[in-house]
Amino acid sequence: MSYIMNYVVLVLGFALLAKGADYFVEGAAAVAKKMRVPAFIIGMTIVAMGTSSPECAVSVTAALKHNNELAVSNVVGSNIFNLMFVCGFCALITPIAVEAGMLKREYPFSVFVTILLLVTGLIGMSVGRVDGIIMLVVFVLFLYFMVKAAKKAREGQNAPAAEEEEIKDLSPIRCLIYIIGGLIAVIIGGDCVVDAASVIAESFGMSQNLIGLTVVAFGTSLPELVTSLAAAKKKQVDMALGNVIGSNIFNILLIIGLAAVISPISFNMENVVDLIVLIAMSLEVYLFARKDYDIRKSEGVFMLAGYIVYMVYICLR
Repeated sequence: MSYIMNYVVLVLGFALLAKGADYFVEGAAAVAKKMRVPAFIIGMTIVAMGTSSPECAVSVTAALKHNNELAVSNVVGSNIFNLMFVCGFCALITPIAVEAGMLKREYPFSVFVTILLLVTGLIGMSVGRVDGIIMLVVFVLFLYFMVKAAKKAREGQNAPAAEEEEIKDLSPIRCLIYIIGGLIAVIIGGDCVVDAASVIAESFGMSQNLIGLTVVAFGTSLPELVTSLAAAKKKQVDMALGNVIGSNIFNILLIIGLAAVISPISFNMENVVDLIVLIAMSLEVYLFARKDYDIRKSEGVFMLAGYIVYMVYICLR
């Protein structure tokens, strides 16, 4: 494959990941609506999995090709990008309101799963199949309790059923086409991104870890970025931080768990440092959010500056 074609394939892969995830979510949400599944459960499960499907496709493909260095760096890089860049950029547009309940439950849990990945990786400098199974079990338990808590809160609020109208009413055939077509696009897109990114990294003398933390992480985080920016423009960012935290939990437990079950993931000191940075950044954003239960423009600037400094550091190392 020619030098230019690798970049074409990389861009094509990102486009397939973004649109594939979009169509999959739309089709799956329409099916759930037909089955009378409440909209809030759809948002917390199907939509959250859909926006994390690009990371899943890339990391699982990397695991199948025994290129697990890309699998770990993609997840860690995406989580840092989601937390610092996506939230920071949205805060520049309009202050992000933060739900108090999320700071008590989901946010501390996101820090816990990051520490879990760090400790698991440090033991034997790898994440094995047993570790992957444990992560998947924890993920299922988290999903169960999250849905249960949200359902109880929803019943208590007696929210109107108008939210259901936000989901398109598609025909059964169209739902099937969206779901199958979306999954195929995500799988092919993940394959293209892994292959092209690996070749480009080698041509520049870059490590798989570096390109996973930068180019691949940015590309697979496109769904979260586009969704959050659209919400910010409409002044609807009250759940922006919650969506990012949910996606980050999915990325570690579901994606790393699946990748490790497929093929044990080797760890190196760069992964350790990046996870420590992610934990430190998570604590920093928590303090911002906890202060007045919002993230303001000045704090958004600080978050973006922190992300830029981190990018410069990983390129220099």
